[in-house]
Amino acid sequence: MDTPLPTIAVVGLGTMGTGIAEVLALAGREVIGIDISEAAARQAVTSLEASTARAVGRGRITEQERADALARFRTYDTVQAAAVAELVIEVVPETYEIKQQVFRELDAVVSATAILATGTNALSVTRLAAESQHPERVLGLHFFNPAPAMKLVEVVSSVLTAPPAVEAVTRLARELGKEPVAVGDRPGFVADGLLFGYLNQAAAMYEANYASREDIDAAMKLGCGLPMGPLALLDLIGIDTARTVLEAMYSASHDRLHAPAPVLGQLSEAGLTGRKAGRGFYTYDAPGGQDVVPDALTPSPEAAAGTGREIASVGVAGSGTMASGIAEVFAKAGYTVVLAARSQEKADLAKSRIAKSLERSVTKGRLTAEARDETLARITAAGSLDAFAEVDLAVEAVAEDLEVKQQLFATLDKVCRPGAVLATTTSSLPVIAIARATARPEDVIGMHFFNPAPAMKLVEVVRTVLTADDVHATVRAVCTKIRKHPVDCGDRAGFIVNALLFPYLNNAIKMVEEHYASLDDIDAAMKLGGGYPMGPFELLDVVGLDVSLAIEKVLHREFRDPGLAPAPLLEHLVAAGCLGRKTGRGFREYARR
Repeated sequence: MDTPLPTIAVVGLGTMGTGIAEVLALAGREVIGIDISEAAARQAVTSLEASTARAVGRGRITEQERADALARFRTYDTVQAAAVAELVIEVVPETYEIKQQVFRELDAVVSATAILATGTNALSVTRLAAESQHPERVLGLHFFNPAPAMKLVEVVSSVLTAPPAVEAVTRLARELGKEPVAVGDRPGFVADGLLFGYLNQAAAMYEANYASREDIDAAMKLGCGLPMGPLALLDLIGIDTARTVLEAMYSASHDRLHAPAPVLGQLSEAGLTGRKAGRGFYTYDAPGGQDVVPDALTPSPEAAAGTGREIASVGVAGSGTMASGIAEVFAKAGYTVVLAARSQEKADLAKSRIAKSLERSVTKGRLTAEARDETLARITAAGSLDAFAEVDLAVEAVAEDLEVKQQLFATLDKVCRPGAVLATTTSSLPVIAIARATARPEDVIGMHFFNPAPAMKLVEVVRTVLTADDVHATVRAVCTKIRKHPVDCGDRAGFIVNALLFPYLNNAIKMVEEHYASLDDIDAAMKLGGGYPMGPFELLDVVGLDVSLAIEKVLHREFRDPGLAPAPLLEHLVAAGCLGRKTGRGFREYARR
């Protein structure tokens, strides 16, 4: 047969079921939509009509293709309609009771050769298969929302699944234009197994009042390039659904990182389940709406503002990529900049790096030659921190070593004028420990830029228990002037981004250690299923495995959670000198330049 599985039934016509039906119908399959709710069935037809009309309007399909797809989609209110289907995909609510009832009913009506697929993203496929009269034909087919747009499909086999069934749905997924990834049966599979732990930690961070919902979401979007912040994503997924997934994951792993944050239970019990209810972490214009509207927790611009100190000149200490990038950012924004290194030669080299960066911007049409020259003229290269005597803001960007930073701040304390703001760009060290190296800890604050500083919009503003209010207000105002987005966070390991990012990366490594999935499948799952710009192993190799291990150790030491212990494979690779792209080998091998 040239066309595999020509007639397919979809049981459950909610958002996901309707999306799957659309994908199938547009790919030429006869689609039997089944839902006990007539209203849901009508809404599915309406949604399909509207979605295909938009596709025509955008030139993605023709009017004839739209008409053909709509003609191939028929709805029914009983599973009896699935009798003629070669494949049935259930996408009913995420409970064993409901799904098992559907499978029992399907057993009584489908042919002996029909394949039964569950769309679960949390429940055990094996447990569902065991309820079927023919467990060998049961598998998982996990699409991602929205199904028409998302490329990933996880094909989940249980120990009972027959290989021909897996081969048939894998071929189908490819013909639908999807990227199938074969995974075993464990809660969350690959993508959700990594994603929901991260989402749970974000919810716990919010619940602890460590950072606002807006700052948590902005930090992960701007700092990691994610399409959506974690709390907004929880609202989209459904907070009750997320809680169910996490409960299933925790029952299997007993990892505290998977134990649902209490706030998820509180919101679920209150019926505040996210977009579908019109309110979750955020408030929406209507149940099912997409537009966030202000509520009692929405920060006002006045609340964020404050009276700060005047900043006209900035000193940047360091000669590496981050230091030169930060100096470039300040100079472009009109500040007079002193770039100081341990020697005049190193300082001059750092300034020449800035000149090359500005020249690239001119070549690409992003900067005029006049602006390039003016920017470079604002930067003075110095071979000593003594040049910081009159700066209003001193920013250090030296090695991520506590003793090195403490020594530098002790020097800044002696050199900088009274009232100067002293900022550290540390990504993992305690800011207060650096501040205490000075006699004016109230003037010290964290300004965590992201690499490359000229391109990345995020700055984590880290105030300690001793940081003065006007210092905090000053740094926020400066961030705005240099066209960066400041997010406030407290002085604890990882701040926002690294505290959420590195446990996710560590869990990806553990998946490989356990031989659950390959590097390539995990990277593909997170890019295609989660919209991540890079897979976890691509990112680890770019960041550097030594840097990643150091951050993991800091997080584990501060929070004392066994789930944060660095994966042994990461430690072994670092011990072997396999540090990622910079050494030519990390999780993957690279051509040496």
